[in-house]
Amino acid sequence: MSNLPAPISQDDPNQKETPVASASLPQTAQRSNGKPNNLNVSLYTQTSGNRVLVRRPKRKDNGALKGLARWFVANQIGKLPYRLTCTGLSCNLVALLFLAHSMPRAREYTSKFFTLSYYNSNTGKYFLGSDDSYLIMFFIVVLTGLRAGIMEYVLAPFARARGVHKKKDIVRFSEQGWLLVYYSFFWPLGVYIYRTSTYYLSLHDLWKEWPNRETDGLMKAYTLAQLAFYLQLLIVINIEERRKDHWQMFSHHIVTSTLIYAAYREGHTRVGNLILVLMDVVDIFLPFAKCLKYLGYKTICDVMFAIFMVTWFIARHIFFPMAIYSVWAHTLIYMNGCFYGRELDGPHPPPTTDTWLYIARPLWDTDAPVCFNHNFRNGFFGMLFFLQILTIMWFYLIIRVAIKVIKGGGAEDTRSDDEADELDDQDEYIYEEAQPLEEEVGADEIDLKSWERRVARGKRSTTTATGVSLPGHSDRKELLGRIGCEKQVE
Repeated sequence: MSNLPAPISQDDPNQKETPVASASLPQTAQRSNGKPNNLNVSLYTQTSGNRVLVRRPKRKDNGALKGLARWFVANQIGKLPYRLTCTGLSCNLVALLFLAHSMPRAREYTSKFFTLSYYNSNTGKYFLGSDDSYLIMFFIVVLTGLRAGIMEYVLAPFARARGVHKKKDIVRFSEQGWLLVYYSFFWPLGVYIYRTSTYYLSLHDLWKEWPNRETDGLMKAYTLAQLAFYLQLLIVINIEERRKDHWQMFSHHIVTSTLIYAAYREGHTRVGNLILVLMDVVDIFLPFAKCLKYLGYKTICDVMFAIFMVTWFIARHIFFPMAIYSVWAHTLIYMNGCFYGRELDGPHPPPTTDTWLYIARPLWDTDAPVCFNHNFRNGFFGMLFFLQILTIMWFYLIIRVAIKVIKGGGAEDTRSDDEADELDDQDEYIYEEAQPLEEEVGADEIDLKSWERRVARGKRSTTTATGVSLPGHSDRKELLGRIGCEKQVE
């Protein structure tokens, strides 16, 4: 059997490793971020016993959940060639729903995914119930497909055409561009609903005529779509590369989703609309500023960042605290007691045998009484106050960026622009023993003369190319050639 020398012992500290085709193997080469600089590390090393080690990237966590997350990211929409076909997860789910909807017997069930449920022909409005979850799931799938499709086939090509070449910057530009697209549609829609409402510019009217469990179709679709968007964000930040402020964003999306859902189920869609309008306006200017930064428009980026700062302060630290104050000061004036049934019979005193659960029961039981008292007010106030604390923390970081701009630097949001592990960082490397190529041959099939001719030819080529004969170089190259590496080592 023709083979390499015996495998290297991983536990023998006396065996030394030397690099092949390299003067030395850097032992302490570090990047500025403390990670090893792998660009200077040799592709091969050789032990004192002529055992060859090959460099390979160090394997990262490949657990089941990580693998599932990577699969989901890679298959959100699939590949779209010039013919309009769609093979990804989102497209397949939507296509499957429409295919099932084409069957008359299935329409009773599939129509719940495409239409608003619980229409009341007497009032011309929509009630709420468990069937709303079907539309929410459909919105999540559609938003996932739209996000992946717009990022990959619109925003990423646009970034490359404008001179953005680094993978990290293309990904960031595409992510921020998608947020700009989303909020540029839903913020004006929310403003339209608020501007045409009976509670426009009136904090007291936010709480009148409660509970508002029947809403018009536009308000219902707007609220459910916003809820689906933040639920989809919870999925996205947990399957894609994590950023520095992952847990702050995760907490923000949890609280926001909970508030939207509770406002919808408990009949507080008016204040929900107001808070979404105040929050969403900021998320137009910040993604726009970031997109300008990645495209290289530094001056316009700084101007847009200044507009973003002013908008943030006014919307989130003046108007939003006013809404929080109204929750504390005005709610109990207009809301107290419990209302029963779809006819909202009440107000009645709260039940005495159900402890505090009667307040939360409408979140999962449509027929449960809808109640409001100081306990509900305190919980509502606490969640909004938590959001205000988060926005204050982020505004502190924004002020640091503003100070940097004033001192002559560029505007760069420090909240979430870096992943925990950079997208373009080089992988960490380890060395593994080269696996030999083995072949069973008979003694009469070993051609020693051919071997000698190949060795002599290698020595002649080395001398001719460099004018210097390097002892042992051709033999080492021949050894590497036996494992298929001769083309990589000169």
